[in-house]
Amino acid sequence: MIERRTVFKATLASGVAALAAACTGDVHLNGGAAAPAQPPKPVEPVAKITTEPAVGAGGVSVRDPVTVKVTAGKLTDVKVTNAEGKEVPGTFNADRTAWTSSDVLGYDRTYTYAAGATGDDNKPVQLTGTFTTLKPAQQTRISVNPSDDARVGVAMPVSVKFAADVTNKAEVEKALTLKTSKTVEGSWGWLSSRQVDFRPKEYWPAGVEITVGAHLYGIDLGGGTYAKADVTSKFTVGRNQVVKIHTPDHVMNVYRDGRQVKSYPCSNGLDSDIDRNTPNGTYIVMSKEPHAIFDNARYGYTNVDKKWACRFSNHGEYMHENQDNAAAIGKTNNSHGCVNLLEADAKDYYDSALVGDPVEITGSRLGPVVTSDVMDWLVDWSSWKSRSALKS
Repeated sequence: MIERRTVFKATLASGVAALAAACTGDVHLNGGAAAPAQPPKPVEPVAKITTEPAVGAGGVSVRDPVTVKVTAGKLTDVKVTNAEGKEVPGTFNADRTAWTSSDVLGYDRTYTYAAGATGDDNKPVQLTGTFTTLKPAQQTRISVNPSDDARVGVAMPVSVKFAADVTNKAEVEKALTLKTSKTVEGSWGWLSSRQVDFRPKEYWPAGVEITVGAHLYGIDLGGGTYAKADVTSKFTVGRNQVVKIHTPDHVMNVYRDGRQVKSYPCSNGLDSDIDRNTPNGTYIVMSKEPHAIFDNARYGYTNVDKKWACRFSNHGEYMHENQDNAAAIGKTNNSHGCVNLLEADAKDYYDSALVGDPVEITGSRLGPVVTSDVMDWLVDWSSWKSRSALKS
């Protein structure tokens, strides 16, 4: 009996040893093989740089600013360069989480980003890439009149002219600005597909300063045509001087601030021939010419030189010296539509006139002669406002 117990204990001990050996081996209790050890994953930087426009973007607007931003960090450097390596100027915000360009871009150009930042975890991040701007089908020039530092009369309209047709008139008009040093009611009105004017409801106040902006660079004028550049102008309206002529009276009166200051005898267009009448309407002095050459083959005269000529219509009417017609001046109307003055009077008026002074003609049988480019005061206010592409 003693010997059998000894055998049992030995067998049990042997089994325990085998179990222990199994627990230290490469076999799981469920019978599967153990997975190989994996290296630890690298920790991604927390900072992220983004751009607008995005890297790879095409047809980008040249008007919108370029922005570079970072989250969970601060920008250390930002460069946006064109194909020639010239940097686009720009500034960081106070905490250097954003950079914004401060200049417009060029048409049909490729720009390259190179930006760096340090994350809140002190890890550096970089961003590189390119984008391209829109390519116009055509570029055109724009002009603004009056020009900088001009001094003009109280009826002078502001004209923005285009070297190509504009079909996107509403968007163009939205981009036009006009600021005055005194409150003035006025409206833009399209005279043609190549000209839009601003005129006040009434004549400008004397002495008002006017600043005009045609901020049209980067705006599609229509059909893929874009302006070559923005155009601005700042000018001043002078004293209030108005010419009034009632043609049957043979007198040209000049008013300053509503008070008559001059009265010149004149001869206007021949009354008996409506085609030679001086036309009714409110016009403006368009130009001043010390000498003007007149030709009208229909009426048998060419290369006639007259002094002190102030043009007030693109139909061909002037106020000018005609000493050769002195016998009719102040007595009868016999011109071909112009206002004839004695030489001394013509010079006196010429010296006082400003481009943009109103010229009001009444009493004629001929109604207003409307030309496409200078007709701002030949329509009533309601009709003028209807010419705006933004009319309500």
